[in-house]
Amino acid sequence: MSRIAKQPVVLPKGVEVTVSGDLVRAKGPLGQLEMKVHPAVAIEVADGVARVQPKTDVVRSAMYAGTMRALLANMVKGVSEGFERRLQLVGVGYRAQAQGKQIQLSLGFSHPVIHALPDGVKAETPSQTEIVLKGIDKQLVGQEAAKIRAYRPPEPYKGKGVRYAGEQVILKETKKK
Repeated sequence: MSRIAKQPVVLPKGVEVTVSGDLVRAKGPLGQLEMKVHPAVAIEVADGVARVQPKTDVVRSAMYAGTMRALLANMVKGVSEGFERRLQLVGVGYRAQAQGKQIQLSLGFSHPVIHALPDGVKAETPSQTEIVLKGIDKQLVGQEAAKIRAYRPPEPYKGKGVRYAGEQVILKETKKK
């Protein structure tokens, strides 16, 4: 069996996990998430601990069990603490401004880029060159961060663009005469 699937998911105080049929729901102080359980996996919840077990001894079942355990742990962390992704804008005149459910970006184009955020993701701009995305769904927060980064990914000569906080951009050497 997968080493990850062997570890139980400890449910923090205030988090409830319920399994009904092929759906698992996690409810906590920040909200509620649900996910479909793979048919090769069984999830048991007892005494504040959730365990994921493969239904058969097939290698693929163990693989799915590890994946489902990781997804369940992300759901539990999301409804209890939430997830955040930080982006930095590097470049002269590059700015961001959060306006409700959208972000207005000035990225060196002839027009401002307006990015609409889906339900479940909130944006903050502590400074003009920093964006903080927050939400309870790890996949959704990461996907929105990737979409914003895709407008102007870091270029390899000066490093200008939108990058994740802590991301190291390896700069290329300029052409020599």
